[in-house]
Amino acid sequence: MPAKHAVAEPFAVKDCALMAIATGKRAQTLREMRDCLASIDAASIYYHFWGGLLRPKFVDPEYNNDFAAWARHALHDSPLAERLGVIDPTAYDDLEALRAELLEVVETRLDDSAHVPWAKADQQFSFVRSQIVVFDTARRIERPEALSEHLPQLSLGSVFYHFIDARHRNPERYDDFRRWLERHGDEHAGLWRDLAAVDYYFVPLSALRAQLAELFGRYFALKVVA
Repeated sequence: MPAKHAVAEPFAVKDCALMAIATGKRAQTLREMRDCLASIDAASIYYHFWGGLLRPKFVDPEYNNDFAAWARHALHDSPLAERLGVIDPTAYDDLEALRAELLEVVETRLDDSAHVPWAKADQQFSFVRSQIVVFDTARRIERPEALSEHLPQLSLGSVFYHFIDARHRNPERYDDFRRWLERHGDEHAGLWRDLAAVDYYFVPLSALRAQLAELFGRYFALKVVA
């Protein structure tokens, strides 16, 4: 964590929603899925991996991305669903690298299979792209220790915007909390490292919020004791 010397401005809490915009592209067979993946807007890949975190759900999903869920429930291809389901988008530098991994998995399955899996007409995969809409909550947090008090009350949209979407907006691929801590110098280097180690994809946003609140709370409680 590099030390910074600029005066830190208050942390401006934002909220967000992901708008789903139809692309008009659909896939009924695995070969069509491969062809669409090769040319679809990267914002569609973003949506089908991350959009599920903000979509209302009545039950926990079996798979974390829409491609794996379609492979399982529409193509009835469990091996493909498992391969797609374990893809962690946080392991790739950008959406193009993630696209390349998706294509490799799909093409490998096409090579391995004696027939091309297909879905019923009413179970086609409809490609949707995302557009993020950001709202200013007007909430401003002056000090890092105060953020630990606010975190449990942040909306899930705020958690998504500041901890997940920020990594796609910032060239350093940092979340907004770490970027703000950097502006306070190296005083909170320990907390910065703890945040960098958080695995944030395979957990629901509510659990992620609780984990972040616990990290901040424990860190500042220990500083008071020290």
